[in-house]
Amino acid sequence: MTLSRRELLVGLGAAALLPSWTEATNFDYDLVVLHGRVIDPATGLDDIRHLGILRGRIQAVSKTELRGKRAVDARGLVVCPGFIDPISHGQNLENDMVQAQDGVTTKLQIESGVLDQDEWHAANAGQRMLHYGASVGYNGIRRRIMGERADQDAASSEETTTMARMLDQQLAAGALAVGFGLEYQPHASRKEVFEMFRVAGRHAAPCTAHVRYGTLQDDASALAGVQEIVANAQAVRVGAHIHHVPSMALRTTPDVLDYLLTAAANGVDVTSDFYPYNAFGTGIGSEVFAPGWQEKFGLRFEDLEWAKTHERLTPETFEKYRKEGGMVIAHGIPENAVWAAVKGPSMIGSDGGLREGVGHPRSAGTYARVLGRYVHELGVITLSNAIAKMTILPARRFDSRCPALRRKGRITVGSDADLAIFDPKQVLDRATFDDPALPSLGFQWVLVAGIPVIAEGRLQPDARPGRGLRAPRRVASS
Repeated sequence: MTLSRRELLVGLGAAALLPSWTEATNFDYDLVVLHGRVIDPATGLDDIRHLGILRGRIQAVSKTELRGKRAVDARGLVVCPGFIDPISHGQNLENDMVQAQDGVTTKLQIESGVLDQDEWHAANAGQRMLHYGASVGYNGIRRRIMGERADQDAASSEETTTMARMLDQQLAAGALAVGFGLEYQPHASRKEVFEMFRVAGRHAAPCTAHVRYGTLQDDASALAGVQEIVANAQAVRVGAHIHHVPSMALRTTPDVLDYLLTAAANGVDVTSDFYPYNAFGTGIGSEVFAPGWQEKFGLRFEDLEWAKTHERLTPETFEKYRKEGGMVIAHGIPENAVWAAVKGPSMIGSDGGLREGVGHPRSAGTYARVLGRYVHELGVITLSNAIAKMTILPARRFDSRCPALRRKGRITVGSDADLAIFDPKQVLDRATFDDPALPSLGFQWVLVAGIPVIAEGRLQPDARPGRGLRAPRRVASS
């Protein structure tokens, strides 16, 4: 029997060739990374280089060998900026550990955001393996103000004013953006939403969105939802970012991406992200699965998988779990939609988050899946292009608001030593819908602020170098 590449690599696991870690007594740097193929899409560098790291930052990018207290021999490996996940719902140590093994060094909770920047950052300080940051979530604010009415009514003028004030306060406290989940708040009026954009405009804060629509009906299509966000953002002169395009646009993904590409080419500040899977995951009790969902999305009961047990649903189990609540996997994203996103302008974001190992495989395998399947196996895009989608594109999307991100997603002197070091021929996602927490293979070293969280292919479970990312504080405008 001939084993496939995937079966062979899974069997090899940690037995794959590992680089060495050496120590020296006379040194110029805390750590040097030697002989690696350094790929930095921000500068176009793709060549053998040696990196010198001191006090958590890159202090040398050299053609000649450097001396360090510790040395990583990266011969035969790619050395690139650590990956920046712009839509990571798993903001805890469980998810940090699995995403570190996927090359991620920075995780941003941009779509859902958090309600209180001070409380959230205080709770995470010193507890995280990877860097973290968050937007302020419009949906959370709306529910805080309106309670159960948020799922039933438009906001009153007084409620809208209160929401705008809370939003203003959180942007002043350093939120990285304003995150909108409009499909989950179908009763939010366009006027109400625009008032939140108006507040974002006063802070020059980008607005990101899980758009209002994701159906196959033209007047409630993903394109219509995207156009609402782009129009609002242009009106107040802020950047717009659209989350997980294929999971919303489904078979219309090429049309939505064409719109975004055309808008950007004509000077509109709009970006997007995607994850490389043929299924999306969300709460079964959410508005997504309100009556009529089959016709809206072209899905059947048997296309739905209950994440806890992996059973395919029936009309009876659908009603049972909708009352119970929990995560469902919807197998309905066409492969050509994923290909269009891989080849198109979108950056990569996992949209993931495990809870005690339960969830979607995107939580653990998004980045290795792009590198292993779409770069190495299928050749859909180049390695450098894929790395750009994982590094400099998300950094640039938010670095105008967060100066610390100007030192991430890059390999230049003065940049943070957040690095992913991997074998491009062996990188492989292992997470599946049956076992969504299986870590990826091929990442031999992952450094966060110069500290190894993956060393010689092994997770360093006690490492806690992650630091919070915020915009500079300012005085609230209201």
